[in-house]
Amino acid sequence: MGSWALVTGASSGIGAAFARRLAARGMDVALVARSGDRLEALAAELRERHGVEALVIVQDLAVPDAAERVGEAVDAAGVVVELLVNNAGIGTFGRDVSIGAEYARDTAMVNVVAVTGLVKRFLPAMCARGSGAVVNVASMAGFQAQPYMALYAATKAFVVNYSLGLWVETRGTGVKVLAVCPGPVDTGFPIANGIKYDRGRLGWLLADPEKIVRQSLRALDRDRGYVVPDLKNRPQAHLLPRGPRKLMARLVGLVLKRFADYQLR
Repeated sequence: MGSWALVTGASSGIGAAFARRLAARGMDVALVARSGDRLEALAAELRERHGVEALVIVQDLAVPDAAERVGEAVDAAGVVVELLVNNAGIGTFGRDVSIGAEYARDTAMVNVVAVTGLVKRFLPAMCARGSGAVVNVASMAGFQAQPYMALYAATKAFVVNYSLGLWVETRGTGVKVLAVCPGPVDTGFPIANGIKYDRGRLGWLLADPEKIVRQSLRALDRDRGYVVPDLKNRPQAHLLPRGPRKLMARLVGLVLKRFADYQLR
């Protein structure tokens, strides 16, 4: 049996790009998402194009025992996960008081609880073997409080800090940990989360998911700890955390309020 990567949110966007790139590297892939049809289509593509094995795991990561269910599916297939890619995530724009409690709960479950659960499920075995890697897809939003996307930014701040803490803790174990912190990416994320935007005006901001994945895997190979995989976002990523926190929150809020108001038109 070859080396296996497990990718969450693999049905589209960055997750599908990770699956394709890893399969091109010769890794077998376990694909996790809610959309079984999309996963089956991607699995068939990867088997045919790259000659790898592909395991489909249909799982909603918002349910409390999602990580355990994924782990059970992996065990049942006899798969040993060498690379975990926690890519699945949700979030939307708007005042926090206008976001439903159920959606807010799902955001925390997918972006924080599932990430933690899957790390706890697979990282100990990696450390025991002395090999493996964890890639947690965070966001530029994780560097700064973001009014009108407050919960999403807070969950991504968790992912950044959790990943960097693990990166230090796993030094010398043979295991690598990477936080990926992209800005806006050209994926189905906005549509899936009910976010409207003017592609004609904002399209230039959107990064190519394939490029994000290439730069992320390069950073993982070099054991960088975290990466902002789009050059145009790097100055902002380094400046935002260094500004006065309340002032920066207000400035970011001025920008994002216009975008949040656009959602109500």
